[in-house]
Amino acid sequence: MDLRELYQDIIVDHNRNPRNFRPMAGAVRIAEGYNPLCGDKLSVYAKIEDGRIADVSFVGSGCAISTASASLMTEAVMGKTVAEAEVLFADMHALLTGTASGDPARLGKLAALAGVKDYPARVKCATLSWHTLHAALQGELTPVVTE
Repeated sequence: MDLRELYQDIIVDHNRNPRNFRPMAGAVRIAEGYNPLCGDKLSVYAKIEDGRIADVSFVGSGCAISTASASLMTEAVMGKTVAEAEVLFADMHALLTGTASGDPARLGKLAALAGVKDYPARVKCATLSWHTLHAALQGELTPVVTE
């Protein structure tokens, strides 16, 4: 199996079996996101304890890329500090928009989304959850819209 097939398998798995796909009672941060181009809609929930993301989840509907990205994101930021999650947001934004330097493999499973940059219409699908998480961590109340 080559790397491209492995990445495709990761995306398919996270779309079919999204991790942390649930509303969260007691979330201290919630943000809404919408991608009008594809119709993706999601809510991101987070519990922050002592500056760390103690729990994170999402609910919504969207395309395979959007759902897989949100699922991978929740796994990646769980337990990280808010500052570490913000750095990861910046790294993923650079990866998905094609402005990243360095080897995407350093991002682990998240590197499965690297190919999205070759499909400009899909970049917004992959970045929606990340922008929505960023809004939640910043306490922004205005819904995120990728336009």
